[in-house]
Amino acid sequence: MNALLGQAWRCPRSAVLVTRRFRIKSSKPPKKPAPRSSKTASDTSVRSFNDLPADEQLRRRLNDREKAQRRTTPSEPALRQRYDEFYDLTKHRLNHLLWELGQWDPEHREYRAFGLHTQESYYQEISFFKEALKRSFHLASALGMTSRTDNPLFWNLRAAFIKGDAAGLTKELRYALQTFLMRKQFSKSTTELHLRLADLRFPYEWFPATRQLQRTIHLHVGPTNSGKTYNALKALENAKSGIYAGPLRLLAHEIYTRFTAKGKSCALITGEEQRIPEDADMFFRSCTVEMTPLNWKVDVAVIDEIQMIADEHRGWAWTQAVLGCQAKELHLCGEERVVDLIQELCARLGDKCIVHRYQRLNPLLPMEQAVGNDFKNLQKGDAVISFSRVNLHSLKAGIELATGRKCAIVYGSLPPETRAAQAALFNDPNNDYDFLVASDAIGMGLNLEIKRVVFESAFKFDGMAHRPLTIPEVKQIGGRAGRYRTATDAVRSGKEEEDSATSAFSKWGAPGFVTAMDDQDLGVIRKHLQNDAKPIAAAGILPPSHIIERFASLFSPDIPLAFVLSRLREMARLSSSFSMCSFGEHLDISDVLKEFDLSIYDRSVLLTAPVSLREKGQKDILRAFAWSIANLSGGHLLEIPEIDLEALDVDASQLDSQGQKNYLLRLEGLHKAVTLYLWLSYRYRGVFVSQKLAFHVKSLVEEKITNCLEAADYEADKQQRRREMLRRQAQSHSKKEEKLLGAEAEEAPVAESGPGLWDSEGHEEPLYREKKEVNAALPVRARRTTESLDSRVSRG
Repeated sequence: MNALLGQAWRCPRSAVLVTRRFRIKSSKPPKKPAPRSSKTASDTSVRSFNDLPADEQLRRRLNDREKAQRRTTPSEPALRQRYDEFYDLTKHRLNHLLWELGQWDPEHREYRAFGLHTQESYYQEISFFKEALKRSFHLASALGMTSRTDNPLFWNLRAAFIKGDAAGLTKELRYALQTFLMRKQFSKSTTELHLRLADLRFPYEWFPATRQLQRTIHLHVGPTNSGKTYNALKALENAKSGIYAGPLRLLAHEIYTRFTAKGKSCALITGEEQRIPEDADMFFRSCTVEMTPLNWKVDVAVIDEIQMIADEHRGWAWTQAVLGCQAKELHLCGEERVVDLIQELCARLGDKCIVHRYQRLNPLLPMEQAVGNDFKNLQKGDAVISFSRVNLHSLKAGIELATGRKCAIVYGSLPPETRAAQAALFNDPNNDYDFLVASDAIGMGLNLEIKRVVFESAFKFDGMAHRPLTIPEVKQIGGRAGRYRTATDAVRSGKEEEDSATSAFSKWGAPGFVTAMDDQDLGVIRKHLQNDAKPIAAAGILPPSHIIERFASLFSPDIPLAFVLSRLREMARLSSSFSMCSFGEHLDISDVLKEFDLSIYDRSVLLTAPVSLREKGQKDILRAFAWSIANLSGGHLLEIPEIDLEALDVDASQLDSQGQKNYLLRLEGLHKAVTLYLWLSYRYRGVFVSQKLAFHVKSLVEEKITNCLEAADYEADKQQRRREMLRRQAQSHSKKEEKLLGAEAEEAPVAESGPGLWDSEGHEEPLYREKKEVNAALPVRARRTTESLDSRVSRG
């Protein structure tokens, strides 16, 4: 079984690393060989350990360690029990996976692709896989072998479950089973070829034109409200040509608006909208970082929020922009913890790096007391932060009802004109808009003068699990309190700038303050503000489409692209300066697309599309768009029945409270479908031809969503229970991690790559994080909240 386990589960990359460690680890002098008078036949066949193949070395090392651990320290009994419980859950998920795949059939395309041509071979291979799974868990529970090097199957399954619960575990089991079935097809020469194509150690070689330039990198680092972005924007404004690349669509729009107002020709380029000046050959470009033009030489480029280069989902876009942007001067703005990494990258690239450090212009202090559940405790200039649009509108209604004063609202997906008007109302001290409710998008530097930031909760649902806010999130969002100079002032120049600059400091004569609604959450906030986040060690990358195409060409056309991507992820070799970004929903999207006759290039394009398959109806929308691309027809907006345009004809005022809730969810689905249509219309112009109509539909949908959200009310008890539920579920998730990781819990990676969870290009706040929020905010009858746990492992 050891031999079988070694062949099936030993990652070639790990084998190379272990072999190297073996060769250099020992500091003891080698023993002198005993004198031999003559050689025998057996002597000539003996080889040193280092001369053995890597997989044979690993098997022997595994056997030696197993024997040693049997004689020394067995696993902690409690941890062994947890691993046994995890094994029970894994077996259950495997049975569910096999049920989803279906019984063996001679026409089953996936089974044929993986070499299961007879029913006998199917049962035999499944039995072997279950034995390998059992062996892997035995190594973990009985011998404490849980590292990626010693027990990669267990390590991958445990990491997948901690990160994605049962769904993540099932995905990893599927890839593990597929890899097991393919093991006989991966000869030594095939594996070596895979390794060569999956060599991603030098991603800067993907941009040869940029490597011909001698660039100067200006790294502006410091806390929020320190002037770093102000100086970078000054350099951009004084240049003849340039690029601004930011994390949010609203920030790109803000820079575009300012440059246009100053008479400078500027283009706006985001995933779903492009405005190109028609009367100019040379113009600035303001874009989301994914859309940064890499084939255009400019004098100055500004890349904002550079610490997001380590983001698990979008970090690859910042890495691509830093490595590929053809600018004489490249200005990077972000946090201090990114300095070492950028200096290391500049040394590799041969670029000159100049670090500009800034200090906060006024103090930022956590408060001793929470606001409590009474909005009458709010003060003029307060901004209450929440993480979904439903909650924002509910909070707005509650604040206005309790205080009798107006409350502005700002979040990323508001239309630009509405967002600017709301910000101006809040910034004006001479009206009755005393308060603001805002999403975590304000952490990216919106034009808002805030006296105090109030976190509605210190916990959030990130799409996979409930978790506490991270240190960078708290500092980035909380740091917006007591703004010394607004973003509008940042691009003004000369005497006008000095005369007209306004500041929260001059208004209130006090530093910025940070607090929370509840005392329990305030403890988390205070702790994070007093601590520093860990330095960023690596920049995120994803393999570009040409590498995916070449790698996929090595497999049969019947092999699912999800397996090809997983195999590429597993085989990838990276240098210490880079890490592989999460494929996220890439694998799910590729499964949806497998029924269509699409090229690898088209599949690669769709992998990065802004689609959330967890939402109802989104898989059908993606299938409809994929069919249109495959057939190069049927792309008119009115020809796609899956797009629920009939929702525009509904009169929401005639619906009861439950009907309004369902209608709001229906509108959100339509909005996502139209957004995806617009995104595709810039990539397949000859197929999706109704771009103008799509923009019009999008504006109608946004108007209807806003009208529905304005009907939200606020019930303090419901919101209090919701915050308590968030804390309980986050604690439950943390306990699950601790149980499964044991002593390794402190070494587990923490998601602290940037403020907020920016899942998609430009980032739009979700309508809701969970459907429970809709029940809590809209005027419907309260429902009892039930929690479903997959096993005893998940219980607190």
